[in-house]
Amino acid sequence: MPSTLPDGEPVPLDGSLPPTALAGAAQRSFGVYLHVPFCAVRCGYCDFNTYTATELGGGGSQAAYAQTAAREVTLAAEVLGDAARPAQTVFFGGGTPTLLPAADLASMLRAVREDLGIAPGAEVTTEANPDSVTPEGLAQLAEAGFTRVSFGMQSAVPHVLAVLERTHDPARVPSAVRWAREAGLEVSLDLIYGTPGESHDDLRASLDAALACEPDHVSAYALIVEQGTKLAGQMRRGEVPEPSDDDEADKYEIVDDTLTAAGFSWYEVSNWAREPGNACEHNLAYWRGGDWWGIGPGAHSHVGGVRWWNVKHPTAYAGRLGRGESPAHAREVLGADDRRVEDVLLRSRLAEGFDPAWWGVRPQAAQLLLDGLLEPAPQGRVALTRRGRLLADAVVRRLLD
Repeated sequence: MPSTLPDGEPVPLDGSLPPTALAGAAQRSFGVYLHVPFCAVRCGYCDFNTYTATELGGGGSQAAYAQTAAREVTLAAEVLGDAARPAQTVFFGGGTPTLLPAADLASMLRAVREDLGIAPGAEVTTEANPDSVTPEGLAQLAEAGFTRVSFGMQSAVPHVLAVLERTHDPARVPSAVRWAREAGLEVSLDLIYGTPGESHDDLRASLDAALACEPDHVSAYALIVEQGTKLAGQMRRGEVPEPSDDDEADKYEIVDDTLTAAGFSWYEVSNWAREPGNACEHNLAYWRGGDWWGIGPGAHSHVGGVRWWNVKHPTAYAGRLGRGESPAHAREVLGADDRRVEDVLLRSRLAEGFDPAWWGVRPQAAQLLLDGLLEPAPQGRVALTRRGRLLADAVVRRLLD
Protein backbone atom coordinates (compact mmCIF):
# COMPACT_ATOMS: atom_id res chain seq x y z
CA MET A 1 0.00 0.00 0.00
CA PRO A 2 1.11 3.64 -0.41
CA SER A 3 3.44 4.95 2.28
CA THR A 4 2.16 7.14 5.12
CA LEU A 5 2.16 10.92 4.89
CA PRO A 6 4.43 12.80 7.30
CA ASP A 7 2.99 15.13 9.90
CA GLY A 8 3.68 18.85 9.88
CA GLU A 9 2.20 22.23 10.65
CA PRO A 10 -1.51 22.70 9.94
CA VAL A 11 -2.48 24.42 6.70
CA PRO A 12 -5.16 27.16 6.64
CA LEU A 13 -8.41 25.92 5.15
CA ASP A 14 -8.01 28.35 2.26
CA GLY A 15 -4.45 27.12 1.59
CA SER A 16 -2.94 30.59 2.01
CA LEU A 17 0.84 30.88 2.17
CA PRO A 18 3.03 33.12 4.35
CA PRO A 19 4.01 36.39 2.60
CA THR A 20 7.66 35.32 2.79
CA ALA A 21 6.89 32.35 0.48
CA LEU A 22 5.49 34.62 -2.21
CA ALA A 23 8.21 37.27 -2.02
CA GLY A 24 10.57 37.22 -4.99
CA ALA A 25 8.49 34.63 -6.85
CA ALA A 26 9.14 36.27 -10.22
CA GLN A 27 12.83 35.37 -9.92
CA ARG A 28 12.15 31.66 -9.38
CA SER A 29 11.17 28.98 -11.85
CA PHE A 30 7.64 27.62 -11.59
CA GLY A 31 6.24 24.27 -12.65
CA VAL A 32 3.00 22.36 -12.19
CA TYR A 33 2.83 18.66 -11.37
CA LEU A 34 -0.48 16.82 -11.83
CA HIS A 35 -0.74 13.48 -10.08
CA VAL A 36 -3.10 10.93 -11.64
CA PRO A 37 -3.49 8.22 -8.99
CA PHE A 38 -4.86 5.38 -11.12
CA CYS A 39 -3.29 2.15 -12.32
CA ALA A 40 -4.71 -0.90 -14.05
CA VAL A 41 -2.93 -3.10 -11.47
CA ARG A 42 -0.65 -2.39 -8.52
CA CYS A 43 2.92 -3.52 -9.24
CA GLY A 44 4.53 -5.47 -6.42
CA TYR A 45 7.47 -3.05 -5.96
CA CYS A 46 5.40 0.18 -6.00
CA ASP A 47 4.57 2.30 -2.94
CA PHE A 48 3.36 5.34 -4.91
CA ASN A 49 -0.02 6.83 -4.07
CA THR A 50 -1.98 4.87 -6.66
CA TYR A 51 -5.25 2.95 -6.76
CA THR A 52 -6.97 0.56 -9.10
CA ALA A 53 -10.42 1.42 -10.42
CA THR A 54 -12.12 -1.15 -8.17
CA GLU A 55 -10.77 0.58 -5.04
CA LEU A 56 -12.53 3.87 -5.66
CA GLY A 57 -15.92 5.40 -6.22
CA GLY A 58 -17.83 8.62 -5.83
CA GLY A 59 -15.75 11.78 -6.01
CA GLY A 60 -12.56 9.72 -6.16
CA SER A 61 -13.50 7.96 -9.38
CA GLN A 62 -11.54 8.16 -12.60
CA ALA A 63 -14.53 9.65 -14.41
CA ALA A 64 -14.71 12.64 -12.06
CA TYR A 65 -11.00 13.16 -11.61
CA ALA A 66 -10.21 15.76 -14.30
CA GLN A 67 -12.89 18.10 -12.98
CA THR A 68 -11.72 17.61 -9.39
CA ALA A 69 -8.08 18.33 -10.25
CA ALA A 70 -9.13 21.47 -12.12
CA ARG A 71 -10.59 22.80 -8.85
CA GLU A 72 -7.16 22.64 -7.24
CA VAL A 73 -5.63 24.45 -10.22
CA THR A 74 -8.10 27.27 -9.58
CA LEU A 75 -7.18 27.21 -5.89
CA ALA A 76 -3.49 27.49 -6.79
CA ALA A 77 -4.15 30.61 -8.85
CA GLU A 78 -6.12 32.15 -5.99
CA VAL A 79 -3.46 31.38 -3.37
CA LEU A 80 -0.57 32.60 -5.49
CA GLY A 81 -2.38 35.79 -6.49
CA ASP A 82 0.10 38.37 -7.78
CA ALA A 83 2.89 35.80 -7.35
CA ALA A 84 1.31 33.53 -9.96
CA ARG A 85 3.29 33.25 -13.19
CA PRO A 86 3.01 31.03 -16.26
CA ALA A 87 4.26 27.48 -15.76
CA GLN A 88 7.54 26.79 -17.51
CA THR A 89 6.98 23.06 -17.18
CA VAL A 90 3.93 20.84 -16.64
CA PHE A 91 4.29 17.18 -15.72
CA PHE A 92 1.55 14.54 -15.48
CA GLY A 93 2.71 11.66 -13.29
CA GLY A 94 1.17 8.76 -11.48
CA GLY A 95 0.01 6.14 -11.43
CA THR A 96 -0.67 5.93 -15.14
CA PRO A 97 -1.99 9.26 -16.42
CA THR A 98 -2.86 7.75 -19.79
CA LEU A 99 -5.45 5.49 -18.18
CA LEU A 100 -7.60 8.62 -18.33
CA PRO A 101 -9.04 9.52 -21.72
CA ALA A 102 -6.83 11.91 -23.68
CA ALA A 103 -9.68 14.43 -23.52
CA ASP A 104 -9.48 14.41 -19.70
CA LEU A 105 -5.73 15.04 -19.71
CA ALA A 106 -6.27 17.80 -22.25
CA SER A 107 -8.93 19.41 -20.03
CA MET A 108 -6.58 19.34 -17.03
CA LEU A 109 -3.88 21.00 -19.13
CA ARG A 110 -6.41 23.55 -20.33
CA ALA A 111 -7.23 24.38 -16.69
CA VAL A 112 -3.54 25.10 -16.06
CA ARG A 113 -3.38 27.28 -19.16
CA GLU A 114 -6.51 29.26 -18.27
CA ASP A 115 -5.96 29.73 -14.52
CA LEU A 116 -2.17 29.89 -14.19
CA GLY A 117 -0.87 30.29 -17.72
CA ILE A 118 1.72 28.24 -19.60
CA ALA A 119 4.88 29.94 -20.84
CA PRO A 120 5.68 29.89 -24.57
CA GLY A 121 7.80 26.85 -25.40
CA ALA A 122 6.97 25.15 -22.09
CA GLU A 123 7.82 21.48 -21.65
CA VAL A 124 4.63 19.46 -21.08
CA THR A 125 5.19 15.79 -20.21
CA THR A 126 3.00 12.84 -19.42
CA GLU A 127 4.10 9.50 -18.06
CA ALA A 128 2.56 6.49 -19.77
CA ASN A 129 2.70 2.72 -19.84
CA PRO A 130 3.33 1.22 -23.29
CA ASP A 131 0.00 -0.63 -23.15
CA SER A 132 -2.00 2.46 -22.11
CA VAL A 133 -1.59 4.50 -25.32
CA THR A 134 -2.93 4.49 -28.85
CA PRO A 135 -1.85 6.45 -31.92
CA GLU A 136 -5.08 8.44 -31.75
CA GLY A 137 -4.70 9.26 -28.06
CA LEU A 138 -1.09 10.42 -28.45
CA ALA A 139 -2.08 12.61 -31.40
CA GLN A 140 -4.81 14.16 -29.24
CA LEU A 141 -2.30 14.90 -26.49
CA ALA A 142 0.09 16.55 -28.92
CA GLU A 143 -2.74 18.66 -30.32
CA ALA A 144 -3.66 19.73 -26.77
CA GLY A 145 -0.13 21.02 -26.13
CA PHE A 146 1.80 18.06 -24.74
CA THR A 147 5.40 18.00 -25.97
CA ARG A 148 6.88 14.91 -24.35
CA VAL A 149 5.96 11.40 -23.18
CA SER A 150 7.88 9.24 -20.71
CA PHE A 151 7.20 5.53 -21.13
CA GLY A 152 7.63 3.10 -18.24
CA MET A 153 9.54 0.45 -20.15
CA GLN A 154 11.43 -0.86 -17.04
CA SER A 155 12.88 -3.89 -18.86
CA ALA A 156 12.70 -5.72 -22.17
CA VAL A 157 13.07 -9.13 -20.53
CA PRO A 158 9.83 -11.00 -19.74
CA HIS A 159 11.03 -12.74 -16.57
CA VAL A 160 12.26 -9.42 -15.14
CA LEU A 161 8.94 -7.75 -15.92
CA ALA A 162 7.18 -10.68 -14.25
CA VAL A 163 9.05 -10.14 -10.97
CA LEU A 164 8.11 -6.44 -11.11
CA GLU A 165 4.53 -7.45 -12.02
CA ARG A 166 4.58 -5.18 -15.04
CA THR A 167 1.79 -6.22 -17.38
CA HIS A 168 2.86 -4.77 -20.73
CA ASP A 169 4.30 -6.82 -23.58
CA PRO A 170 7.88 -5.57 -24.17
CA ALA A 171 7.28 -5.95 -27.91
CA ARG A 172 4.77 -3.09 -27.68
CA VAL A 173 7.38 -0.50 -26.62
CA PRO A 174 8.74 0.19 -30.14
CA SER A 175 5.21 0.68 -31.43
CA ALA A 176 4.34 3.10 -28.63
CA VAL A 177 7.52 5.07 -29.29
CA ARG A 178 6.78 5.19 -33.02
CA TRP A 179 3.25 6.46 -32.39
CA ALA A 180 4.60 9.17 -30.09
CA ARG A 181 7.13 10.19 -32.74
CA GLU A 182 4.43 10.34 -35.39
CA ALA A 183 2.44 12.64 -33.10
CA GLY A 184 5.45 14.95 -32.80
CA LEU A 185 6.27 14.14 -29.17
CA GLU A 186 9.72 13.77 -27.62
CA VAL A 187 10.24 10.37 -26.00
CA SER A 188 11.87 9.26 -22.77
CA LEU A 189 12.18 5.64 -21.65
CA ASP A 190 12.36 4.61 -17.98
CA LEU A 191 14.36 1.54 -16.96
CA ILE A 192 14.76 -0.22 -13.60
CA TYR A 193 17.89 -2.24 -12.88
CA GLY A 194 18.67 -4.57 -9.98
CA THR A 195 15.46 -6.60 -10.08
CA PRO A 196 15.95 -10.03 -8.42
CA GLY A 197 16.93 -12.54 -11.09
CA GLU A 198 18.10 -9.92 -13.59
CA SER A 199 21.50 -10.84 -15.05
CA HIS A 200 23.98 -8.44 -16.59
CA ASP A 201 23.03 -9.83 -19.99
CA ASP A 202 19.35 -9.16 -19.21
CA LEU A 203 20.19 -5.53 -18.50
CA ARG A 204 22.26 -5.23 -21.67
CA ALA A 205 19.33 -6.66 -23.65
CA SER A 206 17.01 -4.04 -22.13
CA LEU A 207 19.45 -1.24 -22.94
CA ASP A 208 19.85 -2.48 -26.50
CA ALA A 209 16.08 -2.64 -26.92
CA ALA A 210 15.69 0.87 -25.51
CA LEU A 211 18.37 2.32 -27.76
CA ALA A 212 16.88 0.59 -30.81
CA CYS A 213 13.81 2.81 -30.23
CA GLU A 214 16.04 5.91 -30.59
CA PRO A 215 14.65 7.80 -27.57
CA ASP A 216 15.63 11.35 -26.73
CA HIS A 217 16.11 10.59 -23.05
CA VAL A 218 16.64 7.58 -20.76
CA SER A 219 16.10 7.34 -17.02
CA ALA A 220 17.56 4.33 -15.22
CA TYR A 221 16.84 3.73 -11.55
CA ALA A 222 18.10 1.08 -9.16
CA LEU A 223 15.25 -0.95 -7.72
CA ILE A 224 14.35 0.31 -4.25
CA VAL A 225 12.43 -2.13 -2.09
CA GLU A 226 10.00 -0.08 -0.01
CA GLN A 227 8.61 -1.42 3.24
CA GLY A 228 4.98 -2.45 3.02
CA THR A 229 5.10 -3.44 -0.63
CA LYS A 230 4.35 -6.92 -1.90
CA LEU A 231 7.94 -7.31 -3.10
CA ALA A 232 9.30 -6.44 0.37
CA GLY A 233 7.09 -9.18 1.82
CA GLN A 234 8.36 -11.69 -0.73
CA MET A 235 11.94 -10.86 0.23
CA ARG A 236 11.18 -11.06 3.93
CA ARG A 237 9.79 -14.56 3.41
CA GLY A 238 12.81 -15.57 1.32
CA GLU A 239 10.77 -16.06 -1.85
CA VAL A 240 13.02 -13.73 -3.87
CA PRO A 241 16.57 -12.56 -3.08
CA GLU A 242 17.27 -9.04 -1.86
CA PRO A 243 19.13 -6.65 -4.18
CA SER A 244 22.91 -6.46 -3.78
CA ASP A 245 24.61 -3.06 -3.57
CA ASP A 246 27.62 -4.41 -5.46
CA ASP A 247 25.40 -5.85 -8.20
CA GLU A 248 23.53 -2.58 -8.55
CA ALA A 249 26.82 -0.65 -8.77
CA ASP A 250 28.03 -2.98 -11.52
CA LYS A 251 24.75 -2.50 -13.36
CA TYR A 252 24.92 1.28 -13.04
CA GLU A 253 28.30 1.16 -14.76
CA ILE A 254 26.82 -0.99 -17.53
CA VAL A 255 24.04 1.56 -17.99
CA ASP A 256 26.42 4.50 -18.04
CA ASP A 257 28.91 2.82 -20.39
CA THR A 258 26.19 1.72 -22.81
CA LEU A 259 24.37 5.04 -22.94
CA THR A 260 27.58 7.05 -23.20
CA ALA A 261 28.77 4.89 -26.09
CA ALA A 262 25.42 5.54 -27.79
CA GLY A 263 25.95 9.32 -27.58
CA PHE A 264 23.94 10.10 -24.45
CA SER A 265 25.29 12.29 -21.64
CA TRP A 266 24.39 12.05 -17.98
CA TYR A 267 23.02 15.26 -16.50
CA GLU A 268 21.69 13.80 -13.23
CA VAL A 269 22.78 10.63 -11.48
CA SER A 270 19.91 8.56 -12.94
CA ASN A 271 19.19 10.49 -16.14
CA TRP A 272 20.81 10.69 -19.58
CA ALA A 273 19.88 12.90 -22.54
CA ARG A 274 20.79 12.62 -26.22
CA GLU A 275 21.23 16.40 -26.43
CA PRO A 276 21.22 19.06 -23.66
CA GLY A 277 17.81 20.22 -24.89
CA ASN A 278 16.40 16.74 -24.26
CA ALA A 279 16.94 16.91 -20.47
CA CYS A 280 13.75 16.90 -18.41
CA GLU A 281 13.36 20.56 -17.49
CA HIS A 282 10.62 19.80 -14.97
CA ASN A 283 12.85 17.55 -12.90
CA LEU A 284 15.79 19.94 -13.27
CA ALA A 285 13.65 22.59 -11.61
CA TYR A 286 13.17 20.27 -8.62
CA TRP A 287 16.90 19.65 -8.31
CA ARG A 288 17.66 23.37 -8.63
CA GLY A 289 15.23 24.31 -5.88
CA GLY A 290 12.51 25.95 -7.98
CA ASP A 291 8.84 26.41 -7.11
CA TRP A 292 6.15 23.95 -8.11
CA TRP A 293 2.53 23.30 -7.27
CA GLY A 294 1.56 19.64 -7.02
CA ILE A 295 -2.04 18.93 -8.01
CA GLY A 296 -3.73 15.74 -6.85
CA PRO A 297 -4.06 13.39 -3.86
CA GLY A 298 -0.75 12.96 -2.05
CA ALA A 299 0.98 15.50 -4.30
CA HIS A 300 3.76 17.62 -2.78
CA SER A 301 4.33 21.31 -3.50
CA HIS A 302 7.07 23.83 -2.78
CA VAL A 303 6.87 27.61 -3.01
CA GLY A 304 9.50 29.94 -1.57
CA GLY A 305 10.73 27.62 1.16
CA VAL A 306 7.28 26.33 2.17
CA ARG A 307 6.52 22.69 1.38
CA TRP A 308 3.13 21.04 1.78
CA TRP A 309 1.50 17.76 0.83
CA ASN A 310 -2.09 16.86 0.07
CA VAL A 311 -4.30 14.25 1.70
CA LYS A 312 -3.65 10.90 0.08
CA HIS A 313 -6.99 9.28 -0.63
CA PRO A 314 -8.73 10.49 -3.81
CA THR A 315 -12.14 10.53 -2.11
CA ALA A 316 -10.87 12.69 0.78
CA TYR A 317 -9.10 14.91 -1.74
CA ALA A 318 -12.26 15.40 -3.79
CA GLY A 319 -14.31 16.02 -0.64
CA ARG A 320 -12.13 18.86 0.56
CA LEU A 321 -12.12 20.59 -2.80
CA GLY A 322 -15.87 20.08 -3.07
CA ARG A 323 -16.25 22.00 0.21
CA GLY A 324 -14.06 24.82 -1.07
CA GLU A 325 -11.16 23.83 1.21
CA SER A 326 -7.49 23.27 0.51
CA PRO A 327 -6.68 19.56 0.13
CA ALA A 328 -3.35 20.06 1.95
CA HIS A 329 -2.71 17.64 4.82
CA ALA A 330 0.20 19.51 6.43
CA ARG A 331 3.20 21.71 5.63
CA GLU A 332 6.64 22.73 6.81
CA VAL A 333 8.49 26.02 6.55
CA LEU A 334 12.11 25.32 5.70
CA GLY A 335 14.73 27.20 7.70
CA ALA A 336 18.08 28.32 6.34
CA ASP A 337 19.81 25.12 7.50
CA ASP A 338 17.09 22.95 5.95
CA ARG A 339 17.41 24.74 2.62
CA ARG A 340 21.20 24.44 2.70
CA VAL A 341 20.99 20.68 3.26
CA GLU A 342 18.44 20.25 0.49
CA ASP A 343 20.40 22.38 -1.94
CA VAL A 344 23.58 20.36 -1.41
CA LEU A 345 21.63 17.08 -1.54
CA LEU A 346 19.87 17.91 -4.81
CA ARG A 347 22.37 20.05 -6.70
CA SER A 348 25.20 17.62 -6.02
CA ARG A 349 23.37 15.05 -8.16
CA LEU A 350 23.65 17.23 -11.26
CA ALA A 351 26.43 17.10 -13.84
CA GLU A 352 26.48 20.92 -13.77
CA GLY A 353 27.59 20.62 -10.16
CA PHE A 354 27.40 23.20 -7.39
CA ASP A 355 29.52 25.97 -5.90
CA PRO A 356 31.06 24.67 -2.65
CA ALA A 357 31.71 28.20 -1.43
CA TRP A 358 28.03 29.10 -1.65
CA TRP A 359 27.08 26.77 1.19
CA GLY A 360 30.39 26.84 3.05
CA VAL A 361 31.55 23.32 2.19
CA ARG A 362 34.82 24.22 0.48
CA PRO A 363 37.08 22.19 2.87
CA GLN A 364 34.93 19.08 2.53
CA ALA A 365 34.77 19.48 -1.25
CA ALA A 366 38.57 19.85 -1.44
CA GLN A 367 39.04 16.51 0.31
CA LEU A 368 36.44 14.84 -1.91
CA LEU A 369 38.32 16.16 -4.95
CA LEU A 370 41.49 14.54 -3.63
CA ASP A 371 39.57 11.30 -3.01
CA GLY A 372 38.36 11.21 -6.62
CA LEU A 373 34.69 11.56 -5.73
CA LEU A 374 34.33 15.11 -7.06
CA GLU A 375 35.93 16.84 -10.03
CA PRO A 376 36.12 20.49 -11.16
CA ALA A 377 33.18 21.83 -13.19
CA PRO A 378 32.74 25.18 -14.98
CA GLN A 379 32.41 28.48 -13.09
CA GLY A 380 34.13 27.28 -9.93
CA ARG A 381 31.70 24.44 -9.40
CA VAL A 382 32.41 20.83 -8.51
CA ALA A 383 30.57 17.75 -9.77
CA LEU A 384 30.48 14.05 -9.05
CA THR A 385 32.89 11.73 -10.79
CA ARG A 386 31.43 8.41 -11.86
CA ARG A 387 32.79 6.85 -8.69
CA GLY A 388 31.16 9.72 -6.83
CA ARG A 389 27.85 8.96 -8.50
CA LEU A 390 28.04 5.40 -7.19
CA LEU A 391 28.57 6.82 -3.69
CA ALA A 392 26.37 9.91 -4.01
CA ASP A 393 24.68 9.55 -0.61
CA ALA A 394 28.03 9.16 1.14
CA VAL A 395 29.38 12.22 -0.71
CA VAL A 396 26.47 14.33 0.56
CA ARG A 397 27.02 13.13 4.12
CA ARG A 398 30.68 14.13 3.95
CA LEU A 399 29.85 17.51 2.43
CA LEU A 400 27.49 18.24 5.30
CA ASP A 401 29.77 17.01 8.12
